[in-house]
Amino acid sequence: MNDENPSAPSRDILIIGAGELGMPVLRNVARRAREVDGSSVSVLLRASAIESAKTEKQRDLAEIRNLGVRIVQGDLVMNSVDELASIFANYDTVIGCTGITAGIDTPMKVAQAALQAKLPRYFPWQFGVDFDVIGRGSPQDIFDSQLDVRDLLRSQNETEWVIISTGMFMNYLFEPGSGMVDLPLDTVNALGSLDTAVTVTTPEDIGFLTAEILFAEPRIRNEIVYLAGDTITYRELAATLEAVLRRPFKTVEWTVPFLLDELATDPNNMTRKYRAVFAQGRGVAWAKDGTFNAQHSIPVTALRDWITENIAA
Repeated sequence: MNDENPSAPSRDILIIGAGELGMPVLRNVARRAREVDGSSVSVLLRASAIESAKTEKQRDLAEIRNLGVRIVQGDLVMNSVDELASIFANYDTVIGCTGITAGIDTPMKVAQAALQAKLPRYFPWQFGVDFDVIGRGSPQDIFDSQLDVRDLLRSQNETEWVIISTGMFMNYLFEPGSGMVDLPLDTVNALGSLDTAVTVTTPEDIGFLTAEILFAEPRIRNEIVYLAGDTITYRELAATLEAVLRRPFKTVEWTVPFLLDELATDPNNMTRKYRAVFAQGRGVAWAKDGTFNAQHSIPVTALRDWITENIAA
């Protein structure tokens, strides 16, 4: 529950969500929490997730219980700010791992609940790009709501916050729906240009590094922490694919005007919003040598390694 000592380590920890990022965060926070006397880790899940009969959900729930993580029922969409605040008040740290699927208004709702609960420490769902650099009015309107959350957190001094910027999930480069790498056609579709850069990190590395940031000494507070598995251009992406897979890859440039025109024909298309933002190249890439993992000599999965393990194999 809430701790009056602002320098005390996080002990009562709630993680929101157990999906692609939530599970790696849960595994690693639970592992590190065993080293902290009196610590506990809980996860907030919707009733539908807890009661799901799907094999993958049952597998995740079994793993969560085996980790010693307590399951708490709650719904970021259905519960009010007051109801969420009453849940958060039982913890000294909340880490949001739900992604964007909960809707454009949910990040602010959860942040308001965190402040209403007088939560000592809050890690909002901002695992992604640098919204400050991208700025307001980008093709992805959800980013404006994330900037609203940053403004809210920066406007107060009762709740410490930590934002973790990770870039794109590395595997998303290769998702068929993203369009960036078309493996059947041996093609790289560069967002913006071949020399546009993007930072990518695996969810597994993000989970490990989040736990390290959570328990780091001296305590990290009111700070944006940058991670990177790799920072590469699309030209380098194509060259790496050719080198590892030993076959040629065609490259196509999807320019900013082309992607904005594509978005205009389907303005609610989430993938097209993301493509247009990443094509502009602002706030989506940063030097790896300035990241938390590089500064602490923590090994992470580079793009070449990921391709070798997940595609070449």
